[in-house]
Amino acid sequence: MNETKPRNTQAPLAGLRVVDLSRLVAGNMLTLQLADFGAEVIKVEAIGTGDPLRHWLSCAPGSDESFDSWWQVYGRNKRSLSLNLRSDAAREILLSLLELADVLVESFKPGTLESMGLAPDELLDRYDRLVIVRVSGWGQTGPYSGLPGFGSLIEGMCGFANSHMTIDGKPTLPNMALADMVAGLTGAFATMAALRQVEQGDGRGQVIDLSLLEPMLAVMGPQATAWARTGVLPDPRTKIASPRGVFRCGDGKWISLSGSTEKMAERVFIAIGCGELYESDPDFRSNAGRLGRDAEIDTYINAFVSGRSREECLAYFRNRSITVGPIYDVEGLVADTHIVERHAFVKQQGGTDRAVFMHQPTPRMSRTPGVVRHMAPKLGEHSREILSAAGVESEAIDVFIRKGIVECL
Repeated sequence: MNETKPRNTQAPLAGLRVVDLSRLVAGNMLTLQLADFGAEVIKVEAIGTGDPLRHWLSCAPGSDESFDSWWQVYGRNKRSLSLNLRSDAAREILLSLLELADVLVESFKPGTLESMGLAPDELLDRYDRLVIVRVSGWGQTGPYSGLPGFGSLIEGMCGFANSHMTIDGKPTLPNMALADMVAGLTGAFATMAALRQVEQGDGRGQVIDLSLLEPMLAVMGPQATAWARTGVLPDPRTKIASPRGVFRCGDGKWISLSGSTEKMAERVFIAIGCGELYESDPDFRSNAGRLGRDAEIDTYINAFVSGRSREECLAYFRNRSITVGPIYDVEGLVADTHIVERHAFVKQQGGTDRAVFMHQPTPRMSRTPGVVRHMAPKLGEHSREILSAAGVESEAIDVFIRKGIVECL
């Protein structure tokens, strides 16, 4: 583990101001990417409860101790302003923040922003350079736009669950917020593209309609394209290449192995003692032919690895320039020498709290890398500081606090 120290003297997004009204994962992943590279991200959160992500607790089996690991990771590098947005005064505060902002991110149910008197068209009339990112499950238009749209529903609809069936044919959802994470990364790119248009184009902002669904369609591969061309439904159990899969070694541990190019497939056959079979049987010399006999190929690989430990298999295949890797749980991952030497995770100390272990900002930049500057904020931790910077007098802030319009730590 590595104690992180800021290294960049001028973060690439320094000076970029983001007002983040989003909740849960997708919006927080989006603004995390911006914050890690220097943007000022102001989390506007509900009084008393804050972002629901604060309440996603991790707890080890058999332990009474819980930990807000989701918030600690995806709230890092951000500042918290706690407002009662049902109040007209709070909405005026929000409008004053947008005077200085470049980006507004929200993830309310479509139509909510309009009902709050913050319709995007009106905001763009007032702040013509503002980029407004609207995160939702299904998008701002269409028959499903008004329906709840958590990532699990999107992972089911987009074909992911169907493509990951169990042996008995049960579709399987990922045990992670996959659709939200993909949408967040996509949204960060879209935000930067829109800001580029502001800077290099006509100087006007725009609305980004970011659904959880459509980024998942983009990463699901060409299944729909192939179906539209052939009319044939893909078998979700069919691999995209052979040899390719996970294999159990003699010590009960697993490896993943891929022969996704012709040269790599040949190397695999030779390595497991089937080189003559590869040369003599035309089926094995094309990916299409191998896919037709994939179960047979898996049998050969299983027979080879079952008599060796995982470390023996990794060393053997790597020495022959074959693409192979270990299947890890989290404990194995963080102990791997590559992960350790690359400092892929950092330990961040915040105040009197114990250190939090989290992933490094990504991707890596040679001159101005992302930095974990500070821990995730407590609810309302920066309310007074943010309002003061926006020109609100101290006495007025005190009044807002007494009236329940603003909450300070």
